[in-house]
Amino acid sequence: MKRTEVIFWALVGTFVLILSMFFISPVREFFQGSLLFLLPFIIFSLLGIVLIFFTIKEKIKGMLKKILILTGASALGFFVFAVLHNLFYGLEVATQQPVFGLLHALFFIISVFICPLGFVIGTVSSMVLFVKKTTKK
Repeated sequence: MKRTEVIFWALVGTFVLILSMFFISPVREFFQGSLLFLLPFIIFSLLGIVLIFFTIKEKIKGMLKKILILTGASALGFFVFAVLHNLFYGLEVATQQPVFGLLHALFFIISVFICPLGFVIGTVSSMVLFVKKTTKK
């Protein structure tokens, strides 16, 4: 198994942990009330960067390369755009400038809707291509 595949599956596992933080009560209680809840999001974003890096370094070709980069960029983008959303929300409150309101709304939409959708599409497509690749051998 290549490093890219290991990173991909670690990314999927981290995504499942993040989802469980929202839907499974004991996990939610474990992460609640401290900055510890940020750790899975930071790991998720870092794994996205590593996935992009290894995808390029291992010279993966074709559709799999595009899909893995989409998956990694979506993982990275989720945390980055969430931080930008909060930053521009704070700037809007502090300065009362409507342009910051537009930017924080845009970054919110990207973070909450676009990045998770891109990640799910990339994950499912990657799984299909990994299975297709292993059945060819």
